[in-house]
Parts: sequence; C-alpha cells; structure tokens
Amino acid sequence: MVIGVTEIAQRFRVAFERVIVGNEEIGFGLQCALLARGNLLVEGVPGTGKTLAVRAFAVLLGMEFRRIQFTPDLMPSDITGTTVFNPKTADFSTRRGPIFANVVLADEINRTPPKTQAALLEAMEEGRVTIDGVPLPLPEPFFVCATQNPIEYEGTYPLPEAQLDRFLLKVSSSYPSREEELDLLERTAAGFDARSLENSGIRPIADAEWILEAQRNVRAVTCSLPVRSYVLDLVGATRSSKRLVLGASPRAAQAMLVCAQAAATLEGRDYVLPDDVKRVAPFVLAHRLIVHPHAEIDGLTGRGVVSELLATTAVPREATS
Repeated sequence: MVIGVTEIAQRFRVAFERVIVGNEEIGFGLQCALLARGNLLVEGVPGTGKTLAVRAFAVLLGMEFRRIQFTPDLMPSDITGTTVFNPKTADFSTRRGPIFANVVLADEINRTPPKTQAALLEAMEEGRVTIDGVPLPLPEPFFVCATQNPIEYEGTYPLPEAQLDRFLLKVSSSYPSREEELDLLERTAAGFDARSLENSGIRPIADAEWILEAQRNVRAVTCSLPVRSYVLDLVGATRSSKRLVLGASPRAAQAMLVCAQAAATLEGRDYVLPDDVKRVAPFVLAHRLIVHPHAEIDGLTGRGVVSELLATTAVPREATS
C-alpha cells in the first residue's frame, strides 16, 4: 500500500501544479493532513490561491466538496444544520448543513465570532455534529481545511487556543516568486480560468475507499523508540524555552508523530526517520505555541522558535530499528 500512496502522491503533485503555481507547502500540508486523519489551517493574504488549492484537492481525490464562507453574521446552525417543522405533516425534519461533506472549506474562518468558530470543534474532533440534541455522524473520509487572513487584518477574530489545537497542521500561503508569477500570467493569457477547474484537465485520481485504506496503512508505519524520543525531546524543549509562554501539549506530540508517519509514507517508506519529524515540526508545533511578548517585540514567531529548537536538539543516529 505504501507504494500505492507514493504513486498517487506523485500523480497528485503533477496535477496540482497544473492549477497552483508554487505554494508547495499547501500541497504537502493537504496530503499530510488527510493521510493523518487531521484538519488543516492555511493562513495567507487574499489572492494567493488558498481556496483554489482546496477545491483542486477535492476534485483530485474525487470527494464531495462544500465551501462555507465565514462572515460576522454566520450562525452555528448555518454550519451544522437545524430541525425544520413541516406544517403539512406536523413533523420535524432535520435539514443538514454544509458540514456534511467529505471536504469542507471553512473560508476566512477568523472573520466570524468565536461562538460560530466553535461549531466546528465537535465535527473536527469527533467526526459528528449534534443538532437539537441528536448526534449525527459525518461522512468518511471527513476533512476540514480552514483559511484565515493574517490576524492583523481588519475585521478578524483570532482563533482561541482550543480551536487552533484542533488543526493538525498550519501552513502558509505566500506570494509567488517573480518566475512563478510570470508562469501564472502566462497561463492566464492562455485562457486558464480558476472558476472552471474541469477545463484545466484535472480529474479524480483516487476515491473514498482508497483514502480510508491509505489512512489505515499510515498508522502502521514503524516509528522506532529513538524517533519517539526525539519527538518528546522537541516537545519538551518548547515547554522549557524562555521564549515561550506556552509550550506544546501531549496532543502536539501525538500529532507530530502521526504527521511524521504520513510524511514517511509520502516518501515511499514504511518507517519514520528523524528527517520526517523535522519536516513536519514547523507545521505541527508553531501554531500551538504562545511566544513571550518580549520575544514578539523582537520579531520572533512560533516558526522561528521551532527552527531554533530543531537546530539545538540532538538528532538520534539510529532511528530505523
């Protein structure tokens, strides 16, 4: 199965690049989060392809896609659904919200108040929602990708720590390089239209059954004691760092291990190397850390702290046994 995942991952990269120029970080984050059965948060300024990337991702995997545009007046029931009274039959029926899909895009999640943001918590954590006291399971596979604008932008509500912790990884959508943007303009001049993905030539390369099997196989990837210890060393270093007010939790350690298993699978291996841990650490840890105000004044970010810890934490030599 590992070979199958590698082949699909290669086909995914080729097809994804037909639509998205640059932004390899988003492509990796989408694949890693899905294989690890987690959710992804993408941060970036408007116009850098966040929404397009998720739409293309859903098309390539042949999954049902729903987009929820988060606005200040969005209510929790607009996400989960509600019960509706039918006067003809005098009965109540459940009207399911857009959360009932395989891939849900929570677009600009930080433009809605915390009460509505919290409506996603149960869905992301337990794979179900509760409507008027009745729990309803969500379809499998289920994957939430949320986008947000940088928190300094007007009209945004910072996500609380509990909400951030529900996202397995957080990646960034940055401006393309000059060469990449020239390529983008060339494609646009040739007729590429982001609103018509079907005309770009991308077709499904997997299905729900394949994804569920791939997720099960990822969890069977070997992670040796030295690698597990390396994960704990990194997490422990965040808790003792004087640059941080809050370090990483045990949930973060679990997330880093599972993401490392997914990264190893994408590389065609059935065992985890320290390099896999290094690759996923910035995406798994940075958004879970609270940087000390004095360090923030100096321009230090969560990713900056993770980079420092990766450079100073001893790496195990024998990690495959």
